[in-house]
Parts: sequence; C-alpha cells; structure tokens
Amino acid sequence: MVGDYCSLSGDKTDMHSQRNSKNGLSCKMVLQAVGKVLRKSKTKPNGKKPPAEEKKQYLEPEFTKIRVVDFDLKELVVLPREIDLNEWLASNTTTFFNLINLQYSTISEFCTGDTCQAMTACNTIYYWYDERGKKTKCTAPQYVDFVMSLCQKLVTDEEIFPTKYGKEFPNSFESLVKKICRYLFHVLAHLYWAHFKETVALDLQGHLNTLYAHFIVFVREFNLVDPKETCIMDDLSEILCTPAPPPAPTPSAPASAPSPSSQNHVTER
Repeated sequence: MVGDYCSLSGDKTDMHSQRNSKNGLSCKMVLQAVGKVLRKSKTKPNGKKPPAEEKKQYLEPEFTKIRVVDFDLKELVVLPREIDLNEWLASNTTTFFNLINLQYSTISEFCTGDTCQAMTACNTIYYWYDERGKKTKCTAPQYVDFVMSLCQKLVTDEEIFPTKYGKEFPNSFESLVKKICRYLFHVLAHLYWAHFKETVALDLQGHLNTLYAHFIVFVREFNLVDPKETCIMDDLSEILCTPAPPPAPTPSAPASAPSPSSQNHVTER
C-alpha cells in the first residue's frame, strides 16, 4: 500500500477518488468477514448446526405425577429432637445407598459398555477419580460399580459408620457422607437420562420418582451436595420435590328424597 501511494502523482482529485474506492472495497470486505463470523457463531466449530435438545421424557406430566407416596417428604428428613445428627446422617445415607443400588439393579441388564460407553447425564460426562486422584473415563456400568463398591466399603466400615453404642464418629464423617451422596446423585441422574424408558417399561417410575424426591429433599436439608452438582436436574427436582396435591374428593351420591307415601305413612292399629 505504501508503494502505491508513493507512485501516485498529479491531480489531488484522482488521488481522492482512488482512496475512496479502496476504502469502499475495504469496508465491503470487512462487512463480508463479519457476516461470515456471525453465521459461524450459530453453528458448531465444525460448521454443523447443533442438534436439537433431546426431549426429556421424565418431565412429562403423565410420568411426574406418579409417586409411591403423596405426603410432604420433608417430614421424613427433618432431624428428630432426640436423635444425634451423625446417627441420623448415617442411618439415612446407608438407606439411600441400599435403595439406589436396588433401583439401579432393576435396569442393570440394559446398562452395558455398548449402550452406555460413558457415564452421562444431561450432556454431562462423569469421570472417575481413584484414590490417587487419577482421572479415568469409563463406561457407565464400570462407574456405577466403582460407586457402589466405594459406598459399600464406607458404610460397612465400623470406624466410619459405627454401630456399637458409645463409638464416636470420625472427624471426616460429614465429608465422607457428602462424597457418598454426590456419587449416588450421579447414579440417579444417569437412571433418568439413559434408562427412564426401561424404568417405565418395568412400571417402576413411581418408585424412582419417590426415591429421587426423597433423596433430593434429604441432601438439601443438610447441605450434603453442592447445588452446582445437582443443577443439571433442577427441572425435575422442582417438580418432584413439590408435595403432590391431595386427590380430589370423590363426589358423594345425592341423597334421594323420601317418597310422599313414606312421609304420610300412618300405621293403622
């Protein structure tokens, strides 16, 4: 560009017109480039349009309304006055571990390395971290096996979950309970995301809904799982954790009016 300008001579009008034409060309090129960038911003980096968000079957009213119980689950999780907090956490955590493990077992034959090549839930992939902190991507059944094996090891350890009278809970107890609950949430989220159809086919959606709602109400009550962890299922949580409305009363049949003969009946003696 410098050489072009240096070689120009003569009338200033010619120089001005040429500069305007170059400026016009530059503006046009800039606008074209901006338009191209804007068009690309609406697509994935590879230029393909992002896929439409998958419909969440488990959010459909015909399924969310199915529960095993219809009372406020918060009444089940509030700490009773006469119970120690750690005892309450230990009892409930062990129960949730057993129930979630049982719920997963109902569809385990459908959760294989081929059908679930990663532990996914709502477009989130969960990686397993071993005791040394090494990150490992594994299939869903492998991940669930790791979770259940770890939980089984912890809840049956007398030093962590003591069952004998007078035995103290360790200082790390609460952090271990949080770890267990976080992993159990991953399993529940995967059940809804990847295996809800099989759950419905087995007619177990009512049990899953009730178990999930009970678990979420419990971990919220005692701040056991970071909300950033559970936010991927907030849409379902808000529906299921709201107490179901009481069933409408069955209308009673109107009382029949007494017949005139019964009103005016006189017993003759």
